[in-house]
Amino acid sequence: MTEAMHRIEEDQRVFLRDVSWEQYETILAIRGERSGVRISYLDGDLEFMSPSIDHERIKKFLARLLEAWCEERGPDLNGYGSWTIEQREKKCGVEPDECYVVGVEIKSRPDIAIEVIWTHGGLAKLEIYRRLGVPEVWNWKGGKIEVFVLQDGAYEVRERSTVLPDCELDVFCQYVERENQTQAVREFRAQLRNECKPG
Repeated sequence: MTEAMHRIEEDQRVFLRDVSWEQYETILAIRGERSGVRISYLDGDLEFMSPSIDHERIKKFLARLLEAWCEERGPDLNGYGSWTIEQREKKCGVEPDECYVVGVEIKSRPDIAIEVIWTHGGLAKLEIYRRLGVPEVWNWKGGKIEVFVLQDGAYEVRERSTVLPDCELDVFCQYVERENQTQAVREFRAQLRNECKPG
C-alpha cells in the first residue's frame, strides 16, 4: 500500500442539542443539495458529519462492488446516494453513506442503507433507521459488514441480507482492501462470471 493508504484520517463531527424540527428543516434548506457534510437528527440532537477521505473511499468501493454484483447477477437496483430520509412525527432524519431501492418502485425509504463506521461517536443511527422503517442496514466496520434486518420493529443481526439473499458480502470485504478500485471491480466481475459458467 502507498503512504497515503497508511495515513488514517478521522471523520469530523459537530453536535447541536435542543434543535427543533423547524430548525433542522431550515438547516437542510440552507445546505441544499450540496454534498459533503451529512446531517442526522434524533429527538432534538443534530449531528453534522464531514466524512474523511478513508470513509468516502470505503463507501464508494462498497457501492461499486454492490452495483457490479447486481449488474452481473440480475436484481434491478437503483442507487440514491445520501438521500435525506426524514419523518417529523418520528423526530428523526438521516443521510446514509449510500442507499438503494431494489426494483423501480418509488418508495418513501430505501430497502438498504449502507453506513461506514469509521470513527467512534455520533448519533444512534440504527435507532433513526428503525423509526424510519428501513428494512436493512449494512454497517461496514473493521473490514466486515454487519447486516441488520428489521423484524417486528427491531433490528436483528443476520448472517446475510434478506433483501439480496444471494449476495456474498464477505467477498466484498476482500476487495475493499485493494488500492485500485477499477482493477478490483474488474476482477470481481470476472469472478462472478466464472462462477456462472456451466461446470
